[in-house]
Amino acid sequence: MNLKKIIIYQHKILFSILSEIKEKLNYDLIEADKDNFDQIVKTFKTDFLIISKKNKDNFKNQLIFDEAPIKIMKLVELINLKLLKDKFQYQSDITVGQFKLNINSREISKGDKIVDLTEREINLILFLKQALKAVKIDELQKKVWEYGSDLETHTVETHIYRLRKKIKDNFNDDNFIKSSKEGYSIH
Repeated sequence: MNLKKIIIYQHKILFSILSEIKEKLNYDLIEADKDNFDQIVKTFKTDFLIISKKNKDNFKNQLIFDEAPIKIMKLVELINLKLLKDKFQYQSDITVGQFKLNINSREISKGDKIVDLTEREINLILFLKQALKAVKIDELQKKVWEYGSDLETHTVETHIYRLRKKIKDNFNDDNFIKSSKEGYSIH
C-alpha cells in the first residue's frame, strides 16, 4: 500500500508521540531537520505533508502545529482533514492545454482571466480532453448528454458554439475546441 508521507519538521516531541502509535496510522512518518529537509522533500516531490511549528516558505502542503496540549485523536483528525483537503484541491484543478479548469468552482482560467462555466460545459471539456481521438456528435449526445443517437437535435453544436464563443471573447482563443470531419477535439 502506498501510504501518504508525513514529514515532521523540527518537532521531536510530536514525532516521538506519533511514532508510538504509528501502527494505527495510515501514514509513513519521517523526521526532518534543517540538515536533511531539502533532500527528503526532493525525494518525495509533492506526495507528502509537512507538519511543523512554523510555516515553511513555498509549501502549500503543510500543517502548522504549535498548540499544546492537544488530544492525540484531535491531531490525527487535523492531519486527515488536511490530507483530504489537499487531495480534493489536487483533483479539482485540471490542466487543459493552456487553461486551468477548476471543477469545484466551475471556472476556466488562463493567466489572470477567469470565466464561469456551466456543469454541461465542464462535462464536455472533460470528455473531449480524455478522448484519444476526435469525437463525433452522436457519441457526445450519448456520453455527455445521454441522448439516443436517433434523436435529431442540435444541442451539441449549440453548446460547442457557445463554449467556443465564450473562450474566444474572453481569452481570444479560436482553437480551444477543434472540429474536423472526424469530430470535435481538445488538445
